[in-house]
Amino acid sequence: MFRLEWLLRENIKHLVPYSSARDEFRGEAKVFLDANENSLGSPLTKWYNRYPDPLQRKLKDAISEIKGISADLIFLGNGSDECIDLLFRAFCNPGKDNTIINPPTYGMYEVCAAINDVEVRRCKLLEDFQLDLALLEEMIDSQTKLIWICSPNNPTANSMIREDIEILLNNFNGLVVVDEAYINFSAQPSFLSELDHYPNLVVLQTLSKAWGLAGLRLGMAFADPTIIQILNKIKPPYNINQATQELAMQALGELEQVNVMIRSIVQMRTELAKDLMSLPIVEKVYPSDANFLLVKVTEPVAIYHYLLNTGIVVRDRSRVEQCAGCLRITVGAEKENQELLKALEGFSS
Repeated sequence: MFRLEWLLRENIKHLVPYSSARDEFRGEAKVFLDANENSLGSPLTKWYNRYPDPLQRKLKDAISEIKGISADLIFLGNGSDECIDLLFRAFCNPGKDNTIINPPTYGMYEVCAAINDVEVRRCKLLEDFQLDLALLEEMIDSQTKLIWICSPNNPTANSMIREDIEILLNNFNGLVVVDEAYINFSAQPSFLSELDHYPNLVVLQTLSKAWGLAGLRLGMAFADPTIIQILNKIKPPYNINQATQELAMQALGELEQVNVMIRSIVQMRTELAKDLMSLPIVEKVYPSDANFLLVKVTEPVAIYHYLLNTGIVVRDRSRVEQCAGCLRITVGAEKENQELLKALEGFSS
């Protein structure tokens, strides 16, 4: 049976969080003399001399409207990477607990585990890039606290079978983290709708991909309010800066424009996959639910460096387990895609 108290580190249970000036203040005021800010302003046209809302209340309210869930279920991080790191800090005892990843997958799960001195157990995906539930069951023990599932997955671009994730949620007593960074490009429904049913579910999303705000570094974690409270307890006081909060609020008001971009990227993804398959150097283009394609080519390293020399940067994934011979190619703008195809047509070994 899932019990959050069993998962939580003892030192985090008893941690008295840092209390910032803005945490202690509620309501409206006209004179702020509490936080040792520069009251004369800043050298910028728009002043940023005041600390931002540490809990990003207005931004969370805007996100809750778009996502259709309560703001109490939302945590905002300095990119999803901060959310990943904080989950390790809260729930995994260094040198004692373990976590399970499903490679090939997003590399930061393993990096953050190493930083936090948490053992990583690698449950390789099956040949079709789906979860190996039998092997997962064998790997789980009493010290397994977190299982990471990237869906749609990076770098394979496929969505995981929903029923497989639900089996884990129903049978694992730790946290199942479903990373949906690319969910906007998929026809599969988000797991946000399941938060009420699974207290051990954490869903990660981001504004870096479909929303085009990678430079702002804004990630989102959605979970039971008790988990959100723990993340708020251990995060840095002002982890989301004022400029990011303002620009994100502005972007969230342009939902239809974002939806148009998503539809365009999905259409270009289909066209790019078809055009790539027509090239003799391309052996396979894997199905994609993301804004990128995993492409198996005849000479991955040579082609990668050839593209670099033409000024085109893709990702060489040929040394990643189960991705031998593969490049990961982001769906670019129409002109970029045509430049890529033209360059590939000119490749000779």
